[in-house]
Amino acid sequence: MKDFAFTFKPKLFSDLKHYNKKTFAADVMAGIIVGIVALPLAIAFGIASGVTPEKGIITAIVAGLAISLFGGSKVQIGGPTGAFIVIIYGIIQQYGEKGLLIATFLAGIFLVLLGVFRLGTIIKYIPYPIVVGFTSGIAVTIFTTQIKDLFGLSIESVPADFIEKWIVYAKHFGTIEPWSAGVGLLSVLIIAISPKFSRVIPGSLIAIIIMTVAAWLLKEYAGVTSIETIGDRFRINSTLPDMAVPSITWESIKELISPAITIALLGAIESLLSATVADGVIGDRHNSNQELVGQGIANILAPLFGGIPATGAIARTMTNINNGGRTPIAGIIHAVVLLGIFLFLMPLAQYIPMACLAGVLVIVSYNMSGWRTFFELMKNPKSDITVLLITFFLTVIFDLTIAIEVGLVIACLLFMRRMMETTQVKLLTDEAISSNENKDVLDENLSIPEGVEVYEINGPYFFGVANKFEEVMLATEKLPTVRIVRMRRVPFIDSTGIHNLTSMCHLSQKDGIHIILSGVQPKVHKVLERSGFNEMLGKENICPNISMALEEARKYLAQHNS
Repeated sequence: MKDFAFTFKPKLFSDLKHYNKKTFAADVMAGIIVGIVALPLAIAFGIASGVTPEKGIITAIVAGLAISLFGGSKVQIGGPTGAFIVIIYGIIQQYGEKGLLIATFLAGIFLVLLGVFRLGTIIKYIPYPIVVGFTSGIAVTIFTTQIKDLFGLSIESVPADFIEKWIVYAKHFGTIEPWSAGVGLLSVLIIAISPKFSRVIPGSLIAIIIMTVAAWLLKEYAGVTSIETIGDRFRINSTLPDMAVPSITWESIKELISPAITIALLGAIESLLSATVADGVIGDRHNSNQELVGQGIANILAPLFGGIPATGAIARTMTNINNGGRTPIAGIIHAVVLLGIFLFLMPLAQYIPMACLAGVLVIVSYNMSGWRTFFELMKNPKSDITVLLITFFLTVIFDLTIAIEVGLVIACLLFMRRMMETTQVKLLTDEAISSNENKDVLDENLSIPEGVEVYEINGPYFFGVANKFEEVMLATEKLPTVRIVRMRRVPFIDSTGIHNLTSMCHLSQKDGIHIILSGVQPKVHKVLERSGFNEMLGKENICPNISMALEEARKYLAQHNS
């Protein structure tokens, strides 16, 4: 039972045991740089999600601090991410900001439970085509939501539906505001080329500084007032909000349980994916269950201060690693830096052009799309392509909740079909038994007597293949006196398999056919014993190998024919 018990061991606690000045200096430098990188992204993600810019920064501060304090990765940097934009926006549209706070809080509880019940490793087994499908779908959706601000289109209300959005964009494309479009496209260009000149200062920050100054100069000295800024749309507040627990009722839980599960599932996938990528770079191994608990605590705390969902951010985590961060202290420093900016420099954010933020998110969506991986997966088996495309189009046209649910169902069905294809049931001959890797044989007397049929099941005996056995048996023309079922290569059996095996035995007995099992593995033997199957068949009819099973068959034939 100890192997299944969860132990609360954040990486921070173990890393501090061997901490030194050199590591601290590296963590401080990395934390400062990551804090600067996180600033424009937090603002952009907050606005794109349908909340105020300061709520994006508050999330990065509170959740980022909690993930570093309680997470299971040395270098994970947490905060709001692009993957949540679509979900958050949809929840706000349907349930309001109060509903978002409750859904985020519930998602945090679910994440903690996933970690406590040690389900972190299971999350990793979500099929890769599903992850790529909904990630690419989210990227396309984020790009779509930024067209209005990128080009300064005059649209009063942008529809929520993907197809309707593009219809409205097409109708209003003649209302492009040249100055805003110039700011947006220049921002994209600056971010794209900035890595060639500087890898320390993020391109998004360079673009924001240049475009903000340019927009201010154009307004002050050229009379250009058509470039919309954050201050034109939002009232900037640089004071920390009071902590308030969301008012949760049973009705609100029932109403928000589905979006909360979606937030938790996406947060778990993205954070563990980020931690796994980081492990490969620094040569470490994160604690997936502790990481989920840390993510859960972060998403419980963030809504108490009006924040939005958060998870591990791959781009910021890699920035942390590349700049020398090696312990959770770097993540804590990043949160402190953001707090200082929020308290003392937040009023300056009102001058940032909306078109510039749209440019930042266009680059985010491009990097997030993983289009090269998407097209590589299109060369895979048709089943993987089916899952990939269905998940992608459902994410784009409908929403992420439906995409994940349907994608998982299809993936499970395809997995069951593959399992059915790998499990074989066949009727053996003398030659097949003699040449079939008989490591369980005790003697050479392997000929099959007259009136005996030997069947071999090769693979798991579960509900997907239970009927295969019946089909093979019905194909025989003459009923035997004895049936031997060879199960040495059956690693497990489920309740449907047991039911099928029991039914086969009862039907065979009615037809006067004696059943003998051969080579049953210990795990399968225990399952059959607990189900009462052994008593029904008779323990003497369950033999450890094919030689003893054939000998038992001969004895039965001798008694039967005498």
